[in-house]
Amino acid sequence: MTHRLTIRLTDELDRWLEKVSRETGIPKSEFVRAQLERIRADKKQKPIMRLEGSVSGAPSLSKRKGYSRK
Repeated sequence: MTHRLTIRLTDELDRWLEKVSRETGIPKSEFVRAQLERIRADKKQKPIMRLEGSVSGAPSLSKRKGYSRK
C-alpha cells in the first residue's frame, strides 16, 4: 500500500529538486523517497559508525611523533 504526502517547498528548494530530477532522470518523488530511505538506514547503524572516515589524522598512533619510546 502506498501513501501520499503533500509538502511545501521553498522556491529555491523546488528549483534545486527540479534540476536534480532533470540531470539524473529520476522523478522528484522517487528521489525524495530514496533520500528518506537513506536517512532511515543511517539511523539503524551504530551511532559511532556515522562518523567513520570523517576524522583525519595519522592512520596509526605509532606514527605520531612524541608518543613512541626509544
